[in-house]
Amino acid sequence: MEHLDEAFGIEAIAPRLSWWLPADATRQVAYRIKTEDWDSGRVESDRNVLVPYPGPEVDPGQRVVWQVKVWTDLGESDWSEPSSWESAIRPQDWRAAWIEPAENEVPAAGRRPAHLLRHSFELTELPARARLYATAHGDYEMFVNGVRVGDQELTPGFTSYLSRLQVQTYDVTSLLRAGVNVLGAVLSDGRFRGCNGTQRIPDGFGTRTALLAELHTRSADGYAQVIGTGPQWRSSVAEITAADPMEGQHVDFTRALSRWSRPGFDDSAWEKVTVPTGGLYALRDRLTTSPAPPVRRVESLTPVSITSPRFGVQVVDFGQNINGWVRLSDLGPRGTELTLVHAEALAADGDVTTDHLDLPAENHDHSIALKAGQRDRVVSSGRSGEVFEPRHTTHGFQFVRVEGHPGDIGADDIEAVVVHTDLRRTGWFRCSDERLNRLHEAAVWSFRGNACDIPTDCPTRERDGWTGDWQLFAPTAAFLYDVAGFSTKWLRDLAADQWPDGKTANIAPDHAIRRRTPEHRRALLHGSAGWGDAAVIVPWETYLAYDDVQILADQYDSMTRWVDWAAEQARTGRHADRAAARPEPAAHEEFLWDSGFHWGEWLEPEQPGATPFYLQDHGPVATAYLHRSARLLSRIAAVLGRLHDAASYGRFADRVLLAWRTEFIRPDGSLTLDTQANHVRALAFGLVPEELRPRTAERLAALVHEADTHLSTGFLATPSLLPVLAETGHLDIAYDLLFQDTSPSWMAMLERGATTVWEEWDGIDADGVAHGSLNHYSKGAVISFLHRHVAGIRLRENSPGYRNFDIHPRPGGGLTWAEAQFDSVHGRIAAHWRIDADRFLLTVAVPPGTSATVTLPSGESAEAGPGQHHYICDMG
Repeated sequence: MEHLDEAFGIEAIAPRLSWWLPADATRQVAYRIKTEDWDSGRVESDRNVLVPYPGPEVDPGQRVVWQVKVWTDLGESDWSEPSSWESAIRPQDWRAAWIEPAENEVPAAGRRPAHLLRHSFELTELPARARLYATAHGDYEMFVNGVRVGDQELTPGFTSYLSRLQVQTYDVTSLLRAGVNVLGAVLSDGRFRGCNGTQRIPDGFGTRTALLAELHTRSADGYAQVIGTGPQWRSSVAEITAADPMEGQHVDFTRALSRWSRPGFDDSAWEKVTVPTGGLYALRDRLTTSPAPPVRRVESLTPVSITSPRFGVQVVDFGQNINGWVRLSDLGPRGTELTLVHAEALAADGDVTTDHLDLPAENHDHSIALKAGQRDRVVSSGRSGEVFEPRHTTHGFQFVRVEGHPGDIGADDIEAVVVHTDLRRTGWFRCSDERLNRLHEAAVWSFRGNACDIPTDCPTRERDGWTGDWQLFAPTAAFLYDVAGFSTKWLRDLAADQWPDGKTANIAPDHAIRRRTPEHRRALLHGSAGWGDAAVIVPWETYLAYDDVQILADQYDSMTRWVDWAAEQARTGRHADRAAARPEPAAHEEFLWDSGFHWGEWLEPEQPGATPFYLQDHGPVATAYLHRSARLLSRIAAVLGRLHDAASYGRFADRVLLAWRTEFIRPDGSLTLDTQANHVRALAFGLVPEELRPRTAERLAALVHEADTHLSTGFLATPSLLPVLAETGHLDIAYDLLFQDTSPSWMAMLERGATTVWEEWDGIDADGVAHGSLNHYSKGAVISFLHRHVAGIRLRENSPGYRNFDIHPRPGGGLTWAEAQFDSVHGRIAAHWRIDADRFLLTVAVPPGTSATVTLPSGESAEAGPGQHHYICDMG
């Protein structure tokens, strides 16, 4: 339902429902949906994905159990297993008041403690049903009678808090009792008030933390009661003496208050909360729910080694770079103070290093370098069973240095807890070359490390929702996991934080939104081509993968505002070099985007003598993306039935294409910018005329050879490099690049110990020195080549949701077998091939209700309906 496996506490009153058809069915001809008190009857339709619930209106908070049966070529099916949804209460129905903890003096950002809040109340009888609704300015944990509620982490989630604030719903029926009960909460700064991004910007969305919570109970005879936050609540400082998303968490267990969230605790010394009004507190319409699964503790890892590089220091290696935190159970005797430093790399002496994550003073608004943070501290109380688990921060790390422990830490005393959005896995790949399997897993882990509520660039020094990163990786992620709701949530924040004129911020949510002024120098860095284009490309890719037209409709205004803004920049601006060389602009320059700030190709391998990126003419890149987004917007408008817009944006895209060709193709057919990236983009985006494609592809191949069979692409073009080579007759070069084992290359990363994909090609250089982020998934988009070309499972742009798709494996590189499985919205697609004595043997699985065109390496093709199919051809 609505892309969620657990549709509990959702916003939709009438959610869209989806189901898979029975195994071996060919097609659906009708369906029937029933709930406990309603029946649709037989509905003639072949639709089984995101079918709007057509039944009677459902009250907020009402649980609806539903089942479906279908008619297919096999006949009438049985009823499905029951499923259910439950909506949250509506924003206008809240009765509780916002409360702020007592906070007479606010410590410096990064060193602010968490607060405890509690309220006792009485229930005359045990309720038959109880729901707790909660949200906060900051991160919260709720407790009922001493028991932590639910398994969600970092709630309420990172959103554009000024416009969207998520509410969680919890079933707390089993935690309540007749008589005295207690509601409690732990509240910390979180992303709302804590330090954010490379700049460590505090107070990005407000200066005070606050809680809003409401408990609804109902007895067996229908008696309803509501208990909410309000002036009767009390607060105290927690044993969490500092909690910050970037700096880390400090806990002093000697200050812990035992049984503080249970009945009978004396809170008379606690202070009264403040009940604020006005401002954000008055904006109840921003209360919403998340269309994405929650953040959870997904798994834990045990150490692969524990070493002691010097006295008083122990270094734990968990063998895998992750996002999350450490759970430490041996804290030493009372008063022991431990410091945990989280790192992605080791220095030459075997100790951890975070030097590569520090930010020099010249790169930010502070006068001194910013350190990496990622430090947790804990003071032991000496109580038996004490465990340190910092749930109000996360870190990116493989290694942890523990300082100050009086004894030897055992492997059973410490574990790494993997924390990220609890996405459902949908895609897998394996092949005969273990290096490619390792590369695939590194890319998967890199995405997992950066899917913590928003798609981040890295889980360490920034943790920002960079638009360019997700624009590049979203199609790959949509194969690996069900990211429909994850992308939808993020896109809503992107649209909410879009500038009034349509410019799109580089990151979403934008934690600097309250500091936006036209004159601020960082305001000039937003609106970069390839980054802002996520406003169009991500909705399109989500629609393609999940056949979700609604995402196009919901984001349409955001898309048009972005393209219109970019078109205005092209019309009114010129690059200084072009203006100097051609004082009178040519007619086509109205559609040439060469002005403003652009990140460009970003992080191409270093080229001697290259002009710094911020001085370069990025017209070839920006104009290419302006054309791509305008062309996609024309197609999106057509899908939505906005035919006038479709024609208008189509004409505009044609003019931008003509401008690109006029300016960046020489009379002899060569490209003016002679880089691998420019040739890749020209071919991937259809920028060169059909008659010039062979020449452009040959030049791309030549550039690869001139680089001694190395890539020289950066951020934007790398995901398309191997597919473009494969699709233009250079499959052998694509495999050569894939298996290249000297830098810059993917295999060089693996050879140097990478367990996630690096930001820079030389993330760890030949001398073993770390540079940049070592967990940056963008370059990991190469694994789409494994899914789509090696295994051969390909989505068609004219058939969203894999209703009709292609299986076209392209073996090479010495591989003897490969396989991939993908759980589409219609069912599992699978392709497995092997080479046996110069014969190519392929097995394909096509889900019910879909069809595939299967193309063999020999060039033979066949249409395949639902079921399993086997094919053989000669490799000669």
